[in-house]
Amino acid sequence: MNSKLIGVRLTYFLLSIILLIFGLIVAKDFLYPLAFGILLSYLLYPLVNFLEKKGMPRIMSILIPIVIALVVFAILALFVLKRVSLFMDDLPEFRAKTIAHIEDMQRYIESEFGIPAERFKNFLLSRIFDIGTESGKIFSATTGTLFVILMQPVFVFLFLYYRTKFAYFVLKVVGRQNRLIAIQVLREIASVVTRYMLGVASVVLILCVFNSIGLLLIGIKYPLLLGVISALFSFIPYFGNFIGGSIPFIFALLTEDSQVYALRIAIFVYIIHFFENNILSPNIVGNNIRINPFIIILGLIAGSMIWGVPGMLVVIPFLAMLHIVLKKIPGMQPYVYLMGTRGTSRHALNFANIRKFFEVIKRRLRRK
Repeated sequence: MNSKLIGVRLTYFLLSIILLIFGLIVAKDFLYPLAFGILLSYLLYPLVNFLEKKGMPRIMSILIPIVIALVVFAILALFVLKRVSLFMDDLPEFRAKTIAHIEDMQRYIESEFGIPAERFKNFLLSRIFDIGTESGKIFSATTGTLFVILMQPVFVFLFLYYRTKFAYFVLKVVGRQNRLIAIQVLREIASVVTRYMLGVASVVLILCVFNSIGLLLIGIKYPLLLGVISALFSFIPYFGNFIGGSIPFIFALLTEDSQVYALRIAIFVYIIHFFENNILSPNIVGNNIRINPFIIILGLIAGSMIWGVPGMLVVIPFLAMLHIVLKKIPGMQPYVYLMGTRGTSRHALNFANIRKFFEVIKRRLRRK
């Protein structure tokens, strides 16, 4: 293959990637609700399939899980809104404490580092209140997309109701010669994404309880509200625990009379992160995705750049779908290997490799 042909193929490949990213950005408001609808459909699919196998009509089999999910979501939303309203009542008190803590901090920094107190105070206050302004913008954007949120049950119902039709559509597109491969891909996607969504949802629910109990024992205000909010960020792999844990940490640092509370929360967040990564997720979520952490992190960054927070929430399951599809396409095996976890198992920090390490040391000591 000559260099000219390689250059042409590389140009087409890069152009396709650029057009794909441009299309995802332009059609953001249309695509990410559909993406959430697909993932929520996989989350409810096991219950829907169970009810259908028991002889219930498809419409009723879909409506019952959707109603249950809506009731749970409404209870959670009412709980959060009630706590937020109580928090807003205490906001003037928190604002006064925040300003007092910043003034104490600026006096310390001025005496130790020689930075002008007024400049530091203005800088820090502007950043803190910019956070409040941005939160208001986020709230406005959320209320502006209320119609999209209300459309999620409709999307979920339609995806589940027409799932057989969508499957036959894919089979017709790939042709008779590739029908068996397409069936395998569809089944593997359904199995992997369903287990992943159920596992992540279970982990988040458990963390809601653990975070709330931990913050309650630490003794800061609004432990239930802060515990639930911080746990919801765990839908984002790797970064979610630290992003969510920073919320109660900053709250305690700025509003509590003692900095010991912030230190306790920092230790607690680290413990929860270790517990979630080494005990909860491996045993509940498992290794269903089978994508290496480097690709996952790149996917999270790309998802945040293209769709913001919604992109970070949906990118991992869709990377798993892409990985499954690529495994069945001839010529795509190098990309499958790059995305997967094979080839690095002997370098992993696990009990098997640690045991091998000590066995090697033991043999060397015996030789000496």
